[in-house]
Amino acid sequence: MTETKTDTEMVHPELAAIEVDGTERSDVLMKGALAAGAIFGLGAISPFLKGAMGASGGKKGDIEILNYALTLEYLESAFYAEALKKAGLSGDLKQLVTTISTDEDAHVKALTQTIKDLGGKPVKAPKVSFPYSDTAGFTALAETIENVGVSAYNGAAPMISSKDVLEAAGSIVQVEARHAAAIALQNGNEPAPDAF
Repeated sequence: MTETKTDTEMVHPELAAIEVDGTERSDVLMKGALAAGAIFGLGAISPFLKGAMGASGGKKGDIEILNYALTLEYLESAFYAEALKKAGLSGDLKQLVTTISTDEDAHVKALTQTIKDLGGKPVKAPKVSFPYSDTAGFTALAETIENVGVSAYNGAAPMISSKDVLEAAGSIVQVEARHAAAIALQNGNEPAPDAF
């Protein structure tokens, strides 16, 4: 008998346990991306986004993509702010998380301003809940969340119409990739296990 995905355990069950409460389209897309990543792995996020956002184009499509990215950055910003309060971080890890938290807050501000500059309305921050109870649980989830971010930006990039918006997204995704690498090292994992 051939085994199907419904017969197996999730690849990243911690993603399925992240709660995103909101009614914006970007919240729904975030929930779908997290579900796709939980079930099929992080490589499933890019194709999911292309399918979910594929019908959009032009300035309106760029605003929709930016609002999705803003929702992702809200999630990351809340995650790191919460970790600084409850994960029991110390030393180099606390310093790293403080830096990442500051970066995520800057991403929220930059995306919010870009959406306004394009004449759009930035989405509101969703309420989020994260499934970890200690430092090890935090760092494991942080690695997955950062990789979700990179995959999401890469998945959305081909659909961006404006070169300026693409440049802004490119400047954020490279920082997200560095965050992912730094957290992977904290977990004793390879920072770039694959060439592509």
